[in-house]
Amino acid sequence: MAKKSWDELSGTQKAMILTGISIELALTATALVDLVRRPRAQVRGPKGLWALGLVVQPVGPIAYLALGRRPSADA
Repeated sequence: MAKKSWDELSGTQKAMILTGISIELALTATALVDLVRRPRAQVRGPKGLWALGLVVQPVGPIAYLALGRRPSADA
């Protein structure tokens, strides 16, 4: 299967790609803001390692949001 250039993609394909990119950016931004604001005691594992893991798309942000956070005392 030959690669298509952006101009060769249909409108639906372009929309799907842009939607996927938007979701990945939103997940990554949400995870990064949470990681920076969350106290060290409420993060499972080293914060620096989680920060590096956030660049592994889309698994890193999802893993952090699902597994990397400890429940806060407020909840």
